Amino acid sequence: MILQVVPALETGGAERTTLDVARAVMMAGGRAIVASRGGRMVPELIVSGAEHIDMAMHSKNPVVMALNVERLARIVAREGVDLVHARSRAPAWSALAASRRAGVPFVTTYHSRVHTKPRLKVFYNSVMVRGDAVIANSSYTADSIRAVHAPDEARIFTVPRGVDIESFAAVTPSRMEALRGRWGIGEDAGTVFLHPARLTRWKGQAVSIEAARLLAGRGGADFTLLLAGDAQGRDGYTAELEKAIADAGLGARVRLAGHGDDMAAAYALADVVLSPSIEPEPFGRTAVEAQAASRPVIVSDAGGQRETVIEGETGFRVKPNDAAALADAMARMLAMGPEGRAAMGARGYANAATHYSVDTMCRTTLEIYAGLIGRMRSA
Repeated sequence: MILQVVPALETGGAERTTLDVARAVMMAGGRAIVASRGGRMVPELIVSGAEHIDMAMHSKNPVVMALNVERLARIVAREGVDLVHARSRAPAWSALAASRRAGVPFVTTYHSRVHTKPRLKVFYNSVMVRGDAVIANSSYTADSIRAVHAPDEARIFTVPRGVDIESFAAVTPSRMEALRGRWGIGEDAGTVFLHPARLTRWKGQAVSIEAARLLAGRGGADFTLLLAGDAQGRDGYTAELEKAIADAGLGARVRLAGHGDDMAAAYALADVVLSPSIEPEPFGRTAVEAQAASRPVIVSDAGGQRETVIEGETGFRVKPNDAAALADAMARMLAMGPEGRAAMGARGYANAATHYSVDTMCRTTLEIYAGLIGRMRSA
């Protein structure tokens, strides 16, 4: 029985991986429980056969975190939990204490950036390397963990994020048309660039808008830029983006599409996918999902995306926070034409299917679980 803890199940890479692993545990004949404050992904978790326990796992309030220790310890005892897996820092502190009290293995996955300062933040984040195993979602993340926290090498495992390859590879025309209608993408849209990411500054939406302005100034081919992502309450930043679009006179070319419930259809609708984060992505799920959908990508040349995107083969990597470099790469994509982009997308699919499938990720994760549980029982 595996208990995973995560702040919420709204959207994001950590949340998607939580569901993937829970499903794999169930398919392997085990039981899977996820504790979180809930969210839009809970119904999908339940459909997989896993269980959800509603808890304030997102809270950083010391009193709430202490109460979470007590409740998690009771859950471990009552349900016969064999291992606890935390995927974020706030719930990890409570999960660490509960697992130590119960005498079961404790695992973490470092999904986010590894901060190097300030000291208090580094200490707070150190909970992610205090367990029996710490899983890094890329070699970049693993190297950052070593540099900042210096844990025992034997406890570090690199398990790249996995995606459901076939779910992105096969999208019906009706799903594409439905999304095209919701997003108002007409036949005159030209080449469609999709930038899918929650609306937060470090994801680089402002860079994409400036690149679109530069590209439009060159004339030539028609294009549309879609910024698809949930604002998650960042109304100020959303207003900044809307103003940038208006000031650049890009209202007919660039639009904020909002949250995408069918990302596979969104990738299928696009001709090129952008992920120009201004800070290094620990892994960069978007780049891999796009390749699984046979779409060429343009990403920042930093972090985990250096590992997942093969320069000139499956996409282009550009200097972070450089709108001119991004505009140049977008122009190169336009110049390649549909056939050139399709060939690059096909190579991207092969790359994703070979190295980044969800099956590979889950199999490796369950092997880590089995090793830790076996050693604990032997001891």
